[in-house]
Parts: sequence; C-alpha cells; structure tokens
Amino acid sequence: MSAAENRRQVLYWRMLGRLFEADEQMSLESASVAIVDDIGLPPALLDPGVSVDNLVQRHPELAAEFAGLLANETAAGDGLEVRRAALVSKLLINVFNTGHGNVSATQLGNWQADAGWFEKALGLDPGELRGKPNAGGLGGVLGGIEGDLIKRMHLREVLANPALAKQLTPSMSLIEQLLRDKSNLSGVALANAKALIRKFVDEVAAVLRTQVQQTSVGEIDRSVPPKRVFRNLDIERTIWKNLTNWSPEDERLYVDRLFYKQTAKRTTPAKLIVVVDQSGSMVNAMVNCTILASIFAGLPKVDVHLIAYDTRALDLTPWVHDPFEVLLRTKLGGGNDGPVAMAMAQPKITDPRNTVMVWISDFYEFDRSQPLFDMIQSVYRSGVKFIPVGSVGSGGEQSVNPWFRQRFKDLGTPVLSGHVRKLVSELKSFLA
Repeated sequence: MSAAENRRQVLYWRMLGRLFEADEQMSLESASVAIVDDIGLPPALLDPGVSVDNLVQRHPELAAEFAGLLANETAAGDGLEVRRAALVSKLLINVFNTGHGNVSATQLGNWQADAGWFEKALGLDPGELRGKPNAGGLGGVLGGIEGDLIKRMHLREVLANPALAKQLTPSMSLIEQLLRDKSNLSGVALANAKALIRKFVDEVAAVLRTQVQQTSVGEIDRSVPPKRVFRNLDIERTIWKNLTNWSPEDERLYVDRLFYKQTAKRTTPAKLIVVVDQSGSMVNAMVNCTILASIFAGLPKVDVHLIAYDTRALDLTPWVHDPFEVLLRTKLGGGNDGPVAMAMAQPKITDPRNTVMVWISDFYEFDRSQPLFDMIQSVYRSGVKFIPVGSVGSGGEQSVNPWFRQRFKDLGTPVLSGHVRKLVSELKSFLA
C-alpha cells in the first residue's frame, strides 16, 4: 500500500469513527491533523464545529474544489487523491453527523448551508435534494435529518425571539413544521412563522413564475380578420407574396398587397381545476401546487379553482390568488377521501373539453379506491383533460398506489411524477 493510500485510509477511518462512534479516536485525530497540514489544507477542515460555509469564507480558494467534488471522477495523482479524501470527509461529517440534544437556530442554519455545499458537490443546485424529502434516496435522508434538527430546535421558543427567528432559513422541512404547528402559535411567534412562510412562498413563486411566463392562453381565432395595423404586419409573408413584382432594372420590390398576422384569441376561458391531497405526506404538493395555481390564476383567460382534501374537502378558490393565505387555511395530516373531493370538483365542470383537472395525490384510498376511480373515469370520458400527479416537488419520484397507477395507464392518463416542470409543461400545452 502506497503512502497516499495510507493517508486516505486514515482520513476515511477518522470520518467513519466520527459518524458512528461517540468517542474520538485520538490516534486518528492526530494523524489526520498531520496529513491535512502536510497537503496544505487549513486545520479548521477537521473541526466539525466549523461549517463548510465558514471554511469557504475564510479560504475562498476551496469553493471551486467543493463544487462538483462528488460528481467528478477521482482526481489523478496521489496528492490530489488525499486532498479529495480530506474535503469529502469534511462534507460528510458536517452533513451526516448532527449529534444529539437541543439545536440552536444558528446550528440549523449552518447545517442547511453545509447541506447546500453537499448538493453542490454532487453537481446539483443547493436545495435540490432537500426539496424532495418524500422521494426516498438521498433526498429522503437529507429531509429526515433536517426535520430532526427542526424538531430538536424547540421551534416555538425560537419563533418567539425575533433575533433568533431572523436566523432561520425557510426550507420545505421548516415550512412543513410551521404549517403543522401554526394553530399552537400566537403573538410574535405566529407573526415570525407567517413571515417565514411568506418568504418561502415568494422564493418558490419566483422560480415557478419563470417556468410559466412563456404561456400564452387561447388559440388563434381564424374567423376574425386580422387588424390592419403596423404591429400586425407580416413582413416575411408580404415579401414572399410580392416577389413577382421585383424589378431588376430598378432593383426594387413593388408591393401591391400587404399581409397581416391574425392575433385574435379564443374568448372562452380555459378552466383549471386543481385538487390537492393535503395529508401530511403530500406537503411538497400542497406548497408547490397552491403557488402554481396562483400563478396560472394570474394569466388572462384562465379560470382557476383549487380544492384541498383529506377526509373532508375544502374549496380554496376564493383565495387562489394568494398561496400564503391558502397555506394558512390548510391543515396538514389526516386520511384520504377522494370521492368527497371529486363531489366538490365535478359541479365546477361546465365545458368539459375546455377543462383540465389536475389531481395531486399518492392515491392511497383503500376501500374508496374503486368509487374514486369510477368518478375519475366518468370525468375523463366526458372530455375533461385529466392529469393525475404523484409528485410536484423539486424532483424525484413519489410513492403512488400501484393499483391506481396501472388503471390510469390503461385509461390513457399515466401518472405524472417527478419535477414540477413536468406539470408546468403539461398545463402549458393545454392552455397554449
């Protein structure tokens, strides 16, 4: 075994010891200090109390090394491989060794920043994995760690202190906890909770709005003659249709007829009915879809309706333009009763072929599975574009009842799962 391989082994054994043993291994610690010093890395790299974010602030040259660290192939050369082992160890210890006991708002913020560096190391955007805590895999692990840290933070006490509340960075896990606990908050704590929810909603809305902004609603109405104004002039078609009037002698094109673009859109509003399962496992869907519904509700010629359900259904249409208000009115948790939600949604269908119904759920309805599917099948056969969705998080797969998944596939409406951009694309294609 080469000297470089020995050094890498020491660093990784130290990392495993930190992750799985409560007591420090002094021999591994002292050996690691010597290795890090010899390869020119700062001693703070070995201090779990120093966040990766703080380390990069002190040593900006390390930022480029952390970015893509776990996405790229192992660096060539013994020295570079040892250096890579030291940086990887720092990331994994800071992200996965969170200890026990109470957690401060500062500690949570440091962990969130370190998790962002971990995601960058994988070649992802910060927050991309944590945006899908129910998707399993690394996203589920990170979401679980963050959720545990939030539970250990005594959130109500932190929210009651404006100085501590300002240190909180809103995330999906934090928003889920705030939504679950909002009925137990009051005064300053409730105001700070609302401010965090509002900030998160605005941040997500800014991202989703860029994905929707190219949507133009309404088909061109060919029965309406184009307006003969300069802004509608079809220059390319005008030139093409008048090419026979080209004069070689004068080197001029004589135009005897102008052509204009038709711009009149259909006047019938498209109806978008969004039905969201608000049980606890669907918090991603609840947050993203209420925001998405509000964005589409702001487009011309789109009539948006929003229904949330667990064992009861709630018509949130009057507040659809304000996702913040919608989230405050929801109560995460409970079971599922899809037929109750469909009974509320069906009367809203007045023009089936001009209606799209988006249904977001894991579709675990148990003894109500067949009644719900029969109602969905009836809506689909009436001409409504029905889009069943299993996940609208930042990415990844959502667990969907296999019984429903197969029947939707047989019906010709396969379950849409994955990134929220998929749902945006589906809606744009219908509304365009």
